[in-house]
Amino acid sequence: MAPGKHQRGGKHSITLAEVAKLSGVSEITVSRVLRNKGAIADETRKKVLLAVDQIGYVPNRVAGTLASATSNLIGVIIPSLSNIVFPEVLRGIHAALSASGIQAVVGVTEYDLTTEERLVRSLLAWKPHAMLVAGLDHTEATYRMLLGAGVRVAELMDIDSTPIDIAVGMSHRNAGFDAGVHLLGCGYRRFGYVGHDWQRDRRARLRFDGLVAALREAGLSFVDVELHDGPSSTMAGRETLATLLARAPSIDVAVFSNDDMAVGGVFHCLAKSIAIKERLAIFGFNGLSIAAALPLPLSTIRSHRFEIGKTAARMVLESSGSRGEPTIVDIGYEIVAGATA
Repeated sequence: MAPGKHQRGGKHSITLAEVAKLSGVSEITVSRVLRNKGAIADETRKKVLLAVDQIGYVPNRVAGTLASATSNLIGVIIPSLSNIVFPEVLRGIHAALSASGIQAVVGVTEYDLTTEERLVRSLLAWKPHAMLVAGLDHTEATYRMLLGAGVRVAELMDIDSTPIDIAVGMSHRNAGFDAGVHLLGCGYRRFGYVGHDWQRDRRARLRFDGLVAALREAGLSFVDVELHDGPSSTMAGRETLATLLARAPSIDVAVFSNDDMAVGGVFHCLAKSIAIKERLAIFGFNGLSIAAALPLPLSTIRSHRFEIGKTAARMVLESSGSRGEPTIVDIGYEIVAGATA
């Protein structure tokens, strides 16, 4: 969600006393509700939990065990480990943390914002040194918790909205637009799109929107669009391109939501003896090594995942003071001409 209706705090953690004041009960009662200790009236429990949710309070699991206000942990939340993009982000984070004495604790959401909310609540309870979270979309409760956490928060991969604190990544909408301009410059005019679940992968949708804008400026639109109802994969790309071509055989270029899907598209063309580039151009996104290793290296946009992770971790290590205005760091991207478009 976009910031605006909440006041940005500095390095201030929401306290038990604030929860007690909002819910109209004592701090002891709040503590008992949160620890699930003793007999508590249902109405009182509801008031306390509502106050906790409203102001984003997270209990301190390390209180009394550490001399400092925060631990030597950094919370890292990513959407996937099966997608090679995010292990590369983790490598960058590890590179920045290796000499710091601070360890990363990683949670995986599988692109589910409710799971992200649960993981954020759990990790913040250990008072981490900072939080690194993939993406700028969160539930309202997650947003409040991160806003009031009292630690630096870096949101990774995306810079197309205003961050809570720090955003490190690239503009996916601009990447989609530039991909469209590049392909139009190559002479393609009959565009098809092969994608995956936009509900969970907002960044893929932003790239599509950028493509639409580039085509619109040229007086064009997509001939047809086919979306796989689920996460991206090589097999999904292969099957979804087959469905698209059965319905729209006249397209001269297929733009894929990412390289996983595009590699599947290449395999479909090889299996059906469709001449890649001459008959059908294929364009991906991410710049994965497997895509570059194809017999025809994939035409794509390379994102700098390692640098995103490394830069974000370095920034939260070097800027442990109070938050100021939101900071956006554009790592950029690179169009890879390849041999498929």
